[in-house]
Amino acid sequence: MVLKEQLAGLARHEGVWDGNYRHYDSAGKLVDEHKSRVLCCFPEGGDFPYVQTNIYDWSDGRNQRVDLPATFREGRLWWDNELIKGWATELPMDDNGRTLVLYWHRANDPELYVYEMIQISDCGKKRARTWQWIRDGELVARTAIEEKLVSRDWQRVQAKKAA
Repeated sequence: MVLKEQLAGLARHEGVWDGNYRHYDSAGKLVDEHKSRVLCCFPEGGDFPYVQTNIYDWSDGRNQRVDLPATFREGRLWWDNELIKGWATELPMDDNGRTLVLYWHRANDPELYVYEMIQISDCGKKRARTWQWIRDGELVARTAIEEKLVSRDWQRVQAKKAA
């Protein structure tokens, strides 16, 4: 698969990740926290060489599922859907191959944009993600995410959800 060859660091993220999202306001106050399951999928064939599925669960019983299909061109993943528009790529200066960088904004609010960094552990079983939410050059929020790999077999997990 071309994508996995050209973005070998991204390919290390393939699988199912469980974690916690913590959202903070610009003053550092925790404003939201929830559990997550993220599926990083590299489907064979079809229009999208990468699909990320985010499943969020809050302690009050709310939940949400978001599917984020991406195309690949110019050495980057590209999202352009009803929720987000943006890109992701590896950080070539990271000699250790641990870092991905993303830029995206909500499709309905292009003035609020996000830069995200993802660091994967050398063992490939843990990762940390940080989002910086910016509007008019001002930091408005941060998101911190800690995740652990629970399975490389995202196909089995998808099949269970569909059944």
